[in-house]
Amino acid sequence: MEHLINPQVKDIQISGIRKISNLVSTIPGALTLTIGQPDFPTPRHIIEAGQKALDQNKTVYTPNPGLPELREAASKFVLQKYGQTYRATDEIIVTVGASEAVDIAFRTILTPGAEVIIPAPIYPGYEPLIRLAGGIPVYVDTRANGLKLTADLLEPHLTANTRCVILCYPSNPTGQVLTEQELADLAHLLEDREIFVLSDEIYSEIVYGGSHHSIATIGKMREKTIVINGLSKSHAMTGWRIGFTFAPAYLTEHMVKIHQYNVTCASSVSQYAALEALTNGLDDAMPMRDAYELRRDYVYDRLIAMGFELEKPDGAFYLFPSITRFGLKSQEFAMRLLTEEHVAVVPGDAFTNYGEGYIRISYAYSQDVLEQSLDRVERFIKKLT
Repeated sequence: MEHLINPQVKDIQISGIRKISNLVSTIPGALTLTIGQPDFPTPRHIIEAGQKALDQNKTVYTPNPGLPELREAASKFVLQKYGQTYRATDEIIVTVGASEAVDIAFRTILTPGAEVIIPAPIYPGYEPLIRLAGGIPVYVDTRANGLKLTADLLEPHLTANTRCVILCYPSNPTGQVLTEQELADLAHLLEDREIFVLSDEIYSEIVYGGSHHSIATIGKMREKTIVINGLSKSHAMTGWRIGFTFAPAYLTEHMVKIHQYNVTCASSVSQYAALEALTNGLDDAMPMRDAYELRRDYVYDRLIAMGFELEKPDGAFYLFPSITRFGLKSQEFAMRLLTEEHVAVVPGDAFTNYGEGYIRISYAYSQDVLEQSLDRVERFIKKLT
């Protein structure tokens, strides 16, 4: 009866990131630079808050959009950190990670045939959700533009069918960040058009040499922007699965309906841990960010010395070097590196076809792992050249 399965689901491919990371477990002694997961533990005070919630039997359903006190803490957090103003009562939803937040956003704003503009290379999780909601992904190649979606690059791709533009900055996989002026130019282009913006800001606390800025704070953009955020990267809480949507009430009213019938509510225990994170852990990300910056500089310098060409990232914890000079496709490069030197990186084509010719390296790993891995990469490069 497989022929009865939804064709849209059958067409979805398992993430290329997961494919290679799963393969690592079959190779003894392999080192991995694949998964975008902080190597720091969840801060102790957050764990203790979760344990306390369990001890107090706070294991029942919460209100569908999340604990009122958590939404209030989230409102205060984004105001203090980024100047974003959202009411806790009707403009914030606590979701099961940022992934569910993206899903309910697309299912709220997309209708069959609606186009969603996506800067590429980009994280592969958007396209399947767009297609499942009936939308059509429209990729914009950013490779010749410093791996950034800017207003001049975006404008030619806008059509009468454009429903949404995705901004994912700091970017996975490139680590690039949009400047205030670049965001202002995008806002000027979009503010008088009937086009939504989905601004995925999950890496907002990992920005080097400056502060995070959101298009939602510029001009009229707040009323047409859905901001996605969460605690996975900022507070090393990937497994707790807490994300947020921040959007005007007229959008949140409908997103919460999909959220309700999809998951009912996020985990109650995780929500109490998140409350602790956003009230007593305002700067928990800072020591992690400082460590990531040192690692970024180390990995970047090593790669440059090996002859790689790459943009130096200003955020997140990824590097996206070009491999074109070595004459291998990204899949072959990654597989040979894994089998010959036992180091796993993600082939660039996992981030759409526009990622071909690149690899993604996550430096969310210890200095020792980074040093050993890059020594092996250097041996591999010497064999190629």
